[in-house]
Amino acid sequence: MINTSTELEVTPSQDLLKDTAHINALENEAIYIIREVAAQFEKPVLLFSGGKDSITLVRLAQKAFWPSKIPFPLMHIDTGHNFPETIEFRDRLVKELGLELIVRNVQDSIDQGKVKEESGRYSSRNSLQTTTLLDAIEEFKFDACIGGARRDEEKARAKERIFSVRDDFGQWDERNQRPELFDMLNGQIELGQNVRVFPISNWTELDVWSYIKEEQIEIPSIYFAHKRKTFLRDGMIWSAEDGIVFREEDEVVEERLVRFRTVGDMSCTAAVLSDAESIDKVVEEIRDSSISERGARIDDKRSEAAMEKRKQQGYF
Repeated sequence: MINTSTELEVTPSQDLLKDTAHINALENEAIYIIREVAAQFEKPVLLFSGGKDSITLVRLAQKAFWPSKIPFPLMHIDTGHNFPETIEFRDRLVKELGLELIVRNVQDSIDQGKVKEESGRYSSRNSLQTTTLLDAIEEFKFDACIGGARRDEEKARAKERIFSVRDDFGQWDERNQRPELFDMLNGQIELGQNVRVFPISNWTELDVWSYIKEEQIEIPSIYFAHKRKTFLRDGMIWSAEDGIVFREEDEVVEERLVRFRTVGDMSCTAAVLSDAESIDKVVEEIRDSSISERGARIDDKRSEAAMEKRKQQGYF
């Protein structure tokens, strides 16, 4: 039968081409930004946590400088409360790729009396990372720190420029930012200042997963469904392993089938119930979700402006 409809029927192959074009455009933009960092700054570093966003940045940096090696080190600010799957993956990745990894530990900042360990029901080392990060930037004289923050994650991150200037105290002023017109990135800074750079700022969570799928990038198993000891608090699923997260006596530990949408410190990252054991299932799950991935970040619940306050103090 001849189709007499005047509407253009979109076939699955056309949808696939559209998605591929979208991802390619994002990749090209990110590679351009990373190359601009290498061209405009003397001592850049890539902030690496072992999470999906920073792993994606590593792949983009590989492409940006191929066949040469990535010309700057990776740096992880380790809280000491990270998921073991993430640390194992971090060490294996840098070894396989022959990359330089700098690790600075929050525990050292605590031992030196620069920060105080929190205690109680919502204690976390996540906010303590700021002091360790700023000390590391000063130690190595880094003038640009590449991070995996995205505008879709949280309101404060949506305010940031791709080249986000920090003052000589490492602080961010959301009211005093440079315009970025026509993709022109201005890396000029004054003595003492440094810049946080966000090459995947315009990506969404779904874009990141689509890129991971297209590039066949390996990521930590923690992102896929697995059985884990957990307990419930405030409607969120907290990890109950290793005694790192404070737990009340009446908070019952149960084994649940979960995965993590975002990976940070154990004390600030909640799990979600999931049976998604493959990238395809994760992508499908994200498409159907009505909750942002930052909805599983416990530290964002401290106040409406929790992230913005941390960024003003020098957080990533």
